[in-house]
Amino acid sequence: MPTAAARRAVPEIAIPARLAFERVSLSFAAHAAINDVSISVNAGEILCLLGPSGCGKTTLLRIAAGIETQDAGRVVIDGEEVAGATRTLPPEARGVGLVFQDYALFPHLTILDNVRFGLRGRPAAEAARMARTALERVRLGHYAGHYPHHLSGGEQQRVALARALVPGPRVLLMDEPFSGLDRRLRDKVRDETIAVLGEAGITAVVVTHDPEEAMRIGDRIALMRKGRLVQLGAPEELYRHPVDIEAARFFSELNEVAGRVEGGLVVSVLGRVPAPARLKDGDEVVVAARPHDMRLSSAGIGTPGRVVSRRYLGEVDRIEVAVAGLAAPLEVRSVEIGRFSVGDSLFIDVPPERLHIFPDGMRAGTTP
Repeated sequence: MPTAAARRAVPEIAIPARLAFERVSLSFAAHAAINDVSISVNAGEILCLLGPSGCGKTTLLRIAAGIETQDAGRVVIDGEEVAGATRTLPPEARGVGLVFQDYALFPHLTILDNVRFGLRGRPAAEAARMARTALERVRLGHYAGHYPHHLSGGEQQRVALARALVPGPRVLLMDEPFSGLDRRLRDKVRDETIAVLGEAGITAVVVTHDPEEAMRIGDRIALMRKGRLVQLGAPEELYRHPVDIEAARFFSELNEVAGRVEGGLVVSVLGRVPAPARLKDGDEVVVAARPHDMRLSSAGIGTPGRVVSRRYLGEVDRIEVAVAGLAAPLEVRSVEIGRFSVGDSLFIDVPPERLHIFPDGMRAGTTP
């Protein structure tokens, strides 16, 4: 990552800023799109706003950009209030760059002119030099004289990134920037984008509905639901220690079984494990396990079951195991390709640290 001194020496790169949302709320008619959200984004950090459609993540991004105005709370960049009760700066005065989901390139302008569009007011020669430098940074300098329709979707995304970076924003905001790309191209463009952001050392907020993408991109993830911040932390923290069962479900499929706390232990068909401190004897709970955290063996300890289906998925076998007392089979993702077949009797074991235990506010098998 470039040093602060190096960034000051290059006019196209700004010093990364700290962005803070402080108790921000916004309603449309009777619907609370954002409800009392507070998030701080560290300088040089990539934060992913993650959640399903309609959870408020794009609205929060638009508030930071100045496209929407909140009803309450404020937005602060490096200690300066840019939107709040005392002042509201226009978008162009905030030092914020924005990459839209559809890239918003001008079809009648060349790639070079698209990039230098954000440099209006600068001398023509200087704007052209800065635009070319930005295109070189995303490895598209040879396309300067082409038009957007000549480029692939991934290349257009990189042009949009160059255009957002060329004025030297303090914060970069990206709204579902990879959603329009097919899966194979998405991985490549995503990795290239992360590399560019790292080179620029810029603070970035990226909106996505894809949990795998959020884990690949974000230094931290802010999980949102129905306008509220549900959980904020490093990707591993959200995945390994989800705050509730809906958060756990959002990151992957789950096997969910009913359990009960007895003598300080959670008892279920998946065995007996120490109960979390917040639970007391007699509490009904949901015990959840991800399919790839479940281990299968032909003999040994664990829960007995019988294979009722097997599907080869390339890197794993998807195996469904019927267990006595459960209405639906458990799903297991096994790397031991071809070891188990339909009709086999076996045992299921889950490491205690891989079990997720929640108060039974939702019955096992319900959907969020």
